[in-house]
Amino acid sequence: MKKTVLVTGGCGFIGVNCIRLLLAQHPEWRVINLDKLTYAGNLQSLTEVSSHPNYTFIKGDICDAALVDRIFQEQQLDTVVHFAAESHVDRSITGPAQFIQTNIVGTFTLLEAAKNYWLDSSSCRFLHVSTDEVFGSLGPTGFFTEETPYDPRSPYSASKASSDHLVRAYFHTYGLPILITNCSNNYGPYQFPEKLIPLMLNNGLQGKPQPVYGDGGNVRDWLYVEDHCAAIVRVLEQGKPGESYNIGGHNEKTNLQVVELLCDILDAQAGPLASGQTRRSLISFVTDRLGHDRRYAIDASKIAKELGWMPQVSFEQGIARTVDWYLNNQDWMLAVTDGSYQEYYQKMYGGPA
Repeated sequence: MKKTVLVTGGCGFIGVNCIRLLLAQHPEWRVINLDKLTYAGNLQSLTEVSSHPNYTFIKGDICDAALVDRIFQEQQLDTVVHFAAESHVDRSITGPAQFIQTNIVGTFTLLEAAKNYWLDSSSCRFLHVSTDEVFGSLGPTGFFTEETPYDPRSPYSASKASSDHLVRAYFHTYGLPILITNCSNNYGPYQFPEKLIPLMLNNGLQGKPQPVYGDGGNVRDWLYVEDHCAAIVRVLEQGKPGESYNIGGHNEKTNLQVVELLCDILDAQAGPLASGQTRRSLISFVTDRLGHDRRYAIDASKIAKELGWMPQVSFEQGIARTVDWYLNNQDWMLAVTDGSYQEYYQKMYGGPA
């Protein structure tokens, strides 16, 4: 069935990969990309699909109610995939206000527009993409399920928990056909280098320090971004309105294990440092992040059982693909770290990004 899909935050890391997959798997679907183009939104990452006849980019803020209402009306949307969010925990600790505005108020604005436009339509879908961080921190054993009580520990996770609750409320109160996904840590191509893997790759290539929080023993479940996007499409196609689905990669690693592996791969593929030292010598342990959750781990059995989705990419395969991509796209990394990627928007659309 042909759809008209609004992807919010489509110029961010996961949004970019999802738009590419949507247009590849469903070239007949119309995809509308709404993105504010903040520091982490890179329009250049979608150059290859910019001329696709069913792709449209709109620069704008999800908190702009008039704009969002107009997009629903003019584009006749029947599907929303809501990625747009401030997502970096460190930034939420030093500046939480923007997280409240974008993640809570922005989600509310989208829900209101969907409610008012869709009315009683049961054929529509509002898929809210969330995080496993809303569940808090696990001990050395156990997994997050869809029934795990919420226990957010950072301004970021609290803002995402709040938006999850709003989305559910619009289903129970107004009958809005919503879906929620809670995913584990994503990695792969096009990720902004404030996050662990691209940051360490970028630092390692430049011979800069590899800072690791605390003792490096914090555990995350790593999910290759293309697996995540395939799960999102599956939930769009087959998910039951009102339900939430956990999406995990079945790849638990400590932060230190990830950093050491990246150092070793870079040594093998990019050659040793000019000093002759290995990149592991660049690892330094720094003061732990405030409120740092010790362990996340996802039980993804529900989506496997009900929708038939399972991750296809092992961590070893995914990290090899990721390193290869960054090694082959160092111009992209340079552009996003020095800010020149925003010049692409000016060339394509005119005016400041």
